[in-house]
Amino acid sequence: MKKILVVDDEPSIVTLLTFNLEKEGYQVTSAEDGKTAYELASTQSFDFIILDVMLPFIDGIEITKKLRQEKIDTPILILTAKDESIDRILGLEIGADDYLTKPFSPREVIARIKAISRRLEPRLLPEEDEEVTEILRAGNIVCNLSDYQVTVNDKPIELTPKEFELLVYFMKRKGRVISRDRLLDRIWHFDFDGQNRIVDVHVSHLREKVEEDPKHPKYIQTVRGFGYKFQG
Repeated sequence: MKKILVVDDEPSIVTLLTFNLEKEGYQVTSAEDGKTAYELASTQSFDFIILDVMLPFIDGIEITKKLRQEKIDTPILILTAKDESIDRILGLEIGADDYLTKPFSPREVIARIKAISRRLEPRLLPEEDEEVTEILRAGNIVCNLSDYQVTVNDKPIELTPKEFELLVYFMKRKGRVISRDRLLDRIWHFDFDGQNRIVDVHVSHLREKVEEDPKHPKYIQTVRGFGYKFQG
């Protein structure tokens, strides 16, 4: 039985989600403030976290950021009452897996959870045009797919799960120009209202970790007006 942590400061929403999720066979734990939510998420194991943005003590964005910094990569579905794209972008930039704007139906929440579950499993499986390999190399960058380790100049570096996915996607397509829209689809698995700032931010963070001179990148090069190209 999969375990879900539901976090919202509105008891009616917690009750509604708990009832419907338990009907679907999930085991639900709930919290109504950010402090309790963070303590539960950081000390217990959950398969999913449904997390409201506006919470007492610690907001949902900060909770997500702290969990990702601690290498806790439990899938997070952000709930927000604000219909502003900047809030959604911020949540996804710091590691949330998807977002849902209030009001929503329980059926939609369950559908999102199932969609996240489906797309996590094949996350690093090869596409039809890829060769299956355990080690990727490009210059002084070595990426080990079996243990999710990356070294630059023989020194290990720490990447977030999304940064690792992004690097792998680039390294498997050396020399190809890849559009931001394609990266949104392949790495984030959705078309985010035509906005691609989330891609640029992650590329910038990745350059800081793998490039000797991030302002003049050797590997991850910008193709103006289109996207990026990884030079091996």
